[in-house]
Amino acid sequence: MNGQIFRRVFFILMICGIATVARAQDTPAHLTQDVGLPFHFISYGDTRFTDPADTKASNAPVRQALVKAIAEAHPAFVVIGGDVTYNGNDPNDWLVWDKETADWRKQGIAVYPAIGNHEMHGDIKIALSNYFQRFPALDHSLYYSVQARNVLLLVLDSSIDENSGPQHDWLAQQLDHIPAAVDFVVIALHHPPVTSSHEDSPLGGGHSARPGEQALAAFLEARQKGTRARFVVLGSHVHNYERHEQGGITYFVTGGGGAHAYPIERNPSDPYPDHRINYHYLDVTVDPAGMKFVMNRVELVDGKAVWTQPDSVTIHATAVASR
Repeated sequence: MNGQIFRRVFFILMICGIATVARAQDTPAHLTQDVGLPFHFISYGDTRFTDPADTKASNAPVRQALVKAIAEAHPAFVVIGGDVTYNGNDPNDWLVWDKETADWRKQGIAVYPAIGNHEMHGDIKIALSNYFQRFPALDHSLYYSVQARNVLLLVLDSSIDENSGPQHDWLAQQLDHIPAAVDFVVIALHHPPVTSSHEDSPLGGGHSARPGEQALAAFLEARQKGTRARFVVLGSHVHNYERHEQGGITYFVTGGGGAHAYPIERNPSDPYPDHRINYHYLDVTVDPAGMKFVMNRVELVDGKAVWTQPDSVTIHATAVASR
């Protein structure tokens, strides 16, 4: 272990306790979601649950409309790409999460979150305590895996280096040993590896893809060339919707969960060219032949939620002769 990695691990051990971080760094949780085929799940991010009166941090009516629609869709599970709450160390923000998502728990809908930068706001020890209290199945894992029939979900922590150290080693091992029954590997993380957004956008807001995530994309694309299972990447952080095709991988940005949204200067080659803001969730239907992603966009008109489905794409499984 080099000095930089040692200092990072030592710091986390100090703030979180040796037992919990050993679980997170050395033996990440591997969960199994019991589903039949076909099944569907929901993906979105940047929900920023907080006091509804705080209109700068999050659009509460939109956030609540999305949560209600997801409950009515009855998914097998929900993947949240980070920034679940506005301030991870604020217990009141988590109480808003508890209240607004109560119907999900009544239905027994599992939630698989990725760590976002807002999960780390304030006192990190308190913030992570609030986080893991809501998601006990993670067993204090900052990154982890979930298998749901022919889908392997790998959830990463983009506050930790994805290209070296324990998380990278774990990711490489997961990709080296993809179960034979898996047709699709879905990688979920907060910071997107591919985006048309950038910090100096004249439209305001925006986040550029960081070098670490760009390197992660190159790593995944190199692995995709020699892998039968199809890779899909779900990122957030950018408060809008994007879809990109690069190196044989489909990259989504699903940051339209309620955080104040902003437009994107989209490239002419972007598969989704809509210049508006897009509050939304992705509804993903999985069967043996493929995964169909449908973007469900919501706009409040005179206080009423108006839904459209302006983008969809199907990713087909790679045929196997022995099947």
